[in-house]
Amino acid sequence: MKPCISAVQHLRPLRGGAQSHLLRASDGNCYVTKFQNNPQHVRVLANEMLATRLGLALGLPMPKVEIIDVSAWLIEHTEELRIRLAGHSIPCRSGKQLGSLYTGCPGMTSDYLPQELLGKVRNVDDFARVLVLDKWTCNADGRQSTSWRRTPRSRRYNATLIAQGYCFNASEWTFPDYPLRGVYASNCVYQGVKGWEAFEPALTRAEEMDADAIWRCAAEIPEEWYEGDRDGLHRLVESLSSRRRLIRRLISIFRESTRNPFPNWQDAPCSAVSVARNYQEHYH
Repeated sequence: MKPCISAVQHLRPLRGGAQSHLLRASDGNCYVTKFQNNPQHVRVLANEMLATRLGLALGLPMPKVEIIDVSAWLIEHTEELRIRLAGHSIPCRSGKQLGSLYTGCPGMTSDYLPQELLGKVRNVDDFARVLVLDKWTCNADGRQSTSWRRTPRSRRYNATLIAQGYCFNASEWTFPDYPLRGVYASNCVYQGVKGWEAFEPALTRAEEMDADAIWRCAAEIPEEWYEGDRDGLHRLVESLSSRRRLIRRLISIFRESTRNPFPNWQDAPCSAVSVARNYQEHYH
């Protein structure tokens, strides 16, 4: 395992349920840092590392994730490095935390784009491709992203796909699949989907990824991030390997839902009855 980077400066707290903080690290980069004692669960750190590295292996635009060591000294000397729960605050935990490389610059990065600007995202087609990951890993959250411009004068945005902490059903490490889980809030990002080719090359890469490749994505996860449950991690990787054959069915179930996310689909649709039958056969 390669040595982890160290936090050298606290920049600011960030919004969101995990109460992440933006830290500058010893490698000169800035990282969105989730702490082990975040309000969601310690396993969201393991989830973020594994799901993001799977996504990068599929060719998706996701930030590099690293283990970042945060010293007790930095926490003791930084008043803002605290977690707030039910009207109380406690210090962030020291030790190994999860850092996601911060992309973008102040004033040129946005957590939300109105629908009329989503058409100006250069890589809007990646919202269809990330469905492969979100359905495969049973992302219990809606698909999240940040959008950024290369320069202040740029008129078009680039999307980075973030926040994979609720993959594998968050802390549960189970796979209760539902049609509308892990999808983007607006159908406008799916307007270009006309058939299965819209999910490539991510779909084929996922279907062809073997257990060894999945393990390589999980190899560096610190044991404290999954509470030392090595058997649980083994079952998780086995489930992911088995679920590769389910990805097309899960996307088809979403396609057949009342939301009608792919109105421009041109392939002959797979019937909901046959999809449901195949789904039941896999689990029963």
